[in-house]
Amino acid sequence: MFTHEDLAQLQAQSLKMQGWIRQQTYSPEMEKTLRRFSSWEVAELIFKVNQSTLRGRLAADPSLPQGLVEGDGRQRWYTLDEINELRRRIRINRKSMMPVRPTGKRAIRAAIANFKGGAGKSTVALHFAHAAALDGYRVLCVDFDPQATLSHSMGLTDVAEEYTVWGVMARDLIQETQRMNSAVAGAESGTALPQRRLPAAITDMGLSDLRNSDFIKPTCWPTIDIIPSCANAAFVEFASAQYRHVNPEWSFFAAVSRFLDGLADDAYDMIIFDCPPAIGYQSMNAVFAADVLYIPSGPGYWEYDSTTSFIGQLSEALEDLARFTNSVPAGTMSLPKVFADVRFLLTRYEASNELHRAMRTAFGKVFGERLADHPIEMTRAVEQSGRFLSSIYEIDYRDMTRETWRRARGSFDTAYEEFRDNLLTAWDKLEDRA
Repeated sequence: MFTHEDLAQLQAQSLKMQGWIRQQTYSPEMEKTLRRFSSWEVAELIFKVNQSTLRGRLAADPSLPQGLVEGDGRQRWYTLDEINELRRRIRINRKSMMPVRPTGKRAIRAAIANFKGGAGKSTVALHFAHAAALDGYRVLCVDFDPQATLSHSMGLTDVAEEYTVWGVMARDLIQETQRMNSAVAGAESGTALPQRRLPAAITDMGLSDLRNSDFIKPTCWPTIDIIPSCANAAFVEFASAQYRHVNPEWSFFAAVSRFLDGLADDAYDMIIFDCPPAIGYQSMNAVFAADVLYIPSGPGYWEYDSTTSFIGQLSEALEDLARFTNSVPAGTMSLPKVFADVRFLLTRYEASNELHRAMRTAFGKVFGERLADHPIEMTRAVEQSGRFLSSIYEIDYRDMTRETWRRARGSFDTAYEEFRDNLLTAWDKLEDRA
């Protein structure tokens, strides 16, 4: 017989193992660090120019970052900060190396969502965030998943639950309740309307004193921040149900959207959500706040079946939200929910697998142009990087055969570039911000 105490003991044992694994994966200081990138990577894979062209620019201007010489001296190695300085200062063929960003618009928001576990949501979110950072964009990741895979992969481990999406939602409940009470108090009415009261268990947590920046944590990537998750955040679904009971007029699904509206328009370029494998309070916050919905799926029949169920249940949930009339959510989102784009992305795809090819054809017949042209291929390098809580971009190509590494990186590069181009098209559709 097992009780909650036995489960707690098993978790404690597992947490000890997590610590040991991090020791093997991260630096001796238990902090994840970002490697340097070779001049070959900077030229051909990041700036997409000939190596000799980049060497010429560096030789012509010694004030440019010159990188660190390692080994036989044939390669120079650059930090991401140095790469971004090169990006700002050099032009090649009169072309800027800076990434495209529509003017007068806030950051574009993309949710990576599907309630099928193992569909590759966290892997896609991690790789797209890293690829975007190498592309010159400033990225905010939001980890909605209590499994916290994205947070752990970004190097965050000891996260208190009040600094997760749950804290964002609980603080929003307090602020929205205060706003509603102020509106009632200020109303010119002959009838005194009742004030909405929250229990001390919510108001005494000190969440109302937290600033937006308190929820956002830096990562080892200098242009990527994250609102992390943690295992204890799993109770957010139960807590949110209770919160709705204490204030039924609280538009819970707009909490994260309101939070993001409070950030400066130019603080980030892309905001990427890693959603949990379920449709609940957290995932509904993610899809409501998102401009673009990206749905990853494995190339098997059962994944196809699950993805079909997911979009059906999501449609019903969004239809229910459209009937939410107790209060109007503030900010850039409105009801009914409208996405600027929706895409399906095949993951763990093997072109040599007959079933995979058949299922890709089936996805294409059903979803048409909504299916991304470039699936993410399954390679040994991807499996290896996942074991070390890293993306293929963080793995040094000298740690494996360069061809294996390049194949894996090439798959994510083409998938990311399609993702970026789709986001740029959706970005133009956003209303300008005054």
